[in-house]
Amino acid sequence: MTHSGIWTRASFVALLTCALLLSPFTSRAAENPLLSSLHDFRLSNFEALNAYYNFSVNGSTETLNEIVAAINTSNTQMNSIGDQSSGLLNDDQVSRLTQDFDQFKDLMRQNINDVRQNGYPDLRLVSDMANQAVTLSKTSAEMYDIVRTDEQVTTDKRVESARAAAVLMAQMMSKYSARSTSAVSQTFQGADTEEPLDEQAKQFDALLSSITAGNPSDELRAALSGISSKWGFIRSSYVNYNENNVSFVIDRYSQGILEGLDEAISVMTDNTPSSAATTADTSTN
Repeated sequence: MTHSGIWTRASFVALLTCALLLSPFTSRAAENPLLSSLHDFRLSNFEALNAYYNFSVNGSTETLNEIVAAINTSNTQMNSIGDQSSGLLNDDQVSRLTQDFDQFKDLMRQNINDVRQNGYPDLRLVSDMANQAVTLSKTSAEMYDIVRTDEQVTTDKRVESARAAAVLMAQMMSKYSARSTSAVSQTFQGADTEEPLDEQAKQFDALLSSITAGNPSDELRAALSGISSKWGFIRSSYVNYNENNVSFVIDRYSQGILEGLDEAISVMTDNTPSSAATTADTSTN
């Protein structure tokens, strides 16, 4: 009887282990609120920059509202970063990030006013804003890495890949919009890397593969399927970025990918999707 009981318990453990190995990815990653706020902050700043490039050529109220929504999201997240930073970021680091963001906002306001008053952008001011966007991007990336690598913080590889993919897509989207809206846009794309879009597209491929690896849950698989289908539709435009493409379509599908990544992250962390990736209508299939 004793041996039988031991065998039964051992068998049960073995069967349970097999079931867990074969079951879909269902566990929720531990989430750090400061990391989440920093990630959303980084995304919304690129969203604002991307919307500005489109606003500089169309001057529409709808696009202006996208800029305002993105900046408002950044403001909210900046406040959250300050509230959540204790023990992870010091006062000087938060102050530096705040100052970089304030300068970016001020330049954004000046550039918006130029377009509204003159009907076209001042290239010098646009260049200043893009350079400040680079500074802000580097500072926020540095703060994110400081928190991510802190021994108090637990991270998840799949979540981090999804966040890296979202930031990369936002960078690519704003760079593509810059190229599409100005003949001299190469001087003020606002990206913190000199890598061309085709190389960034390959990096996005690798990150997407990392996110989809394993056996994700049905809910996560559905979100990733939507991302993959949208990426498949516009990937060639990023790889062959010098060809004539419909920039409006590229922008909409890129926004849809950002929304899908936000949904995937929320599934993995059991959080409500953030507003950083939903500042514009992303209903494109």
